[in-house]
Amino acid sequence: MRELVISRDEFETRVALLEEGRLVEYYVERPGRESLVGNIYKGRVENVLAGMDAAFVDIGLDRNGYLCADEVLVPEGLRSQARKITNLLRSGKEILVQVVRDPVGSKGPRLTTQLGIAGRFVVYLPVTPVAGVSRRLEEAERERLRAICRAIAPPEGGLIIRTAAEGADEGAIRRDLEFVLKIWKEVKTRAAGASAPALVYAEADLAVRAVRDLLGFEWGRVVVDDARLHQRLKNYLRAVAPEVADEMELCEGELPLIERLGLQEEAKKALARRVELPSGGYLVIDHTEAMTVIDVNTGRYVGKRTLEDTSVKTNVEACREIVRQLRLRDIGGIIVIDFIDMASPSNREAVLATLEAELAQDRSKTYVVELSPLGLVEMTRQSTSQGLREVLTVPCLCCCGEGRVLSQESAFIEVYRRISVLASASKAPLVRVEVHPNMAARLRADKEMPLARLERKTGRQIQLEVGSHDLPLERVTLVSD
Repeated sequence: MRELVISRDEFETRVALLEEGRLVEYYVERPGRESLVGNIYKGRVENVLAGMDAAFVDIGLDRNGYLCADEVLVPEGLRSQARKITNLLRSGKEILVQVVRDPVGSKGPRLTTQLGIAGRFVVYLPVTPVAGVSRRLEEAERERLRAICRAIAPPEGGLIIRTAAEGADEGAIRRDLEFVLKIWKEVKTRAAGASAPALVYAEADLAVRAVRDLLGFEWGRVVVDDARLHQRLKNYLRAVAPEVADEMELCEGELPLIERLGLQEEAKKALARRVELPSGGYLVIDHTEAMTVIDVNTGRYVGKRTLEDTSVKTNVEACREIVRQLRLRDIGGIIVIDFIDMASPSNREAVLATLEAELAQDRSKTYVVELSPLGLVEMTRQSTSQGLREVLTVPCLCCCGEGRVLSQESAFIEVYRRISVLASASKAPLVRVEVHPNMAARLRADKEMPLARLERKTGRQIQLEVGSHDLPLERVTLVSD
């Protein structure tokens, strides 16, 4: 049973997806920081880089979008030529592009010219003449939907029937296609009259995307705590799924619905490095520039039979929680999972099969490599959003995102040497510096008398100004000389 909780206040919109009562997906969108994924822009090619086989496109944002050659639709007359970016684009050309990934760090948004307008059951591809059905469905259902796809195929462009269409009849799918065709007609009109760079289509906001993407034909419970948002979602459903428009519940109250259900605290746990398992084991999740590493540990769980049995049980239990964390945190890219070592090949296969079965519930595309003899699994997961970690947190000002800071001893040595350099370089008889309170106390210690040693060494009088406890331990600021 799926339950979708949508909560909105003056600060943000939050969406929580529950499966069998457990929080499995959580999204946050704030005014001014909305996702760009799905937006269509009329852009202008700024640079074509043969060495990267890519182009940078001005779409009106503070950073240009990145468009690689594989994402450029090849015109009919050029299909016989080599697929190189220099054959496909030139600087100054105006093109329609769609964002497929939000900006991350210093990187701009990733773009494609293979446009798609998503509905609840279908994705209309106005410039790509293909027809298909989601591969996540059973073959019998795919064959049924293929027949519907052929029957309702639009005169131009292509069509992909989504996983959410499982069980939907032809009337519902046709109605959804008509809805997205109207949207595309409006996009074409705007694009024709716009000068690059310009936004010509804005993807739906988080609440509408959640109702559209997270709930399939078998409608789950949807609860909203904002009356205006509730009415807007009902209006959307009346256009695409009138049979379920009145099933959405409004649940207003003094506190936001997320807090009333206790989901906010559960979501906060998704920011933690350590995740507890029911048996007493735990996961450790570390993020690097290129990948995410997940380590499985037995922790307090010691088992009852053999070490192999303990390892297998912990690994199997970890599989479910790992996939839940991937979905909850929306982790994408390369992921390496370090399972507990298992001697038996059959046990390794069983753990891998469990992981793949859990991943089948994930909407994002995943690819899993076999479990190595060392217990490592390499996998990839497609992610388009920034994820909770990027939305809710910033790097620590003290450790700069490293997760570690200098020890007291190392910080003191750093401060001592820094003051020595500043005092030696000064021509004034008195040097005033600001340091952390702990460092000031240690520099003034009676037994070691490090401050006195510094004054003798540099030939300057040194006056300490005690700074805030918020200062990094190793910080030394020259006040005056």
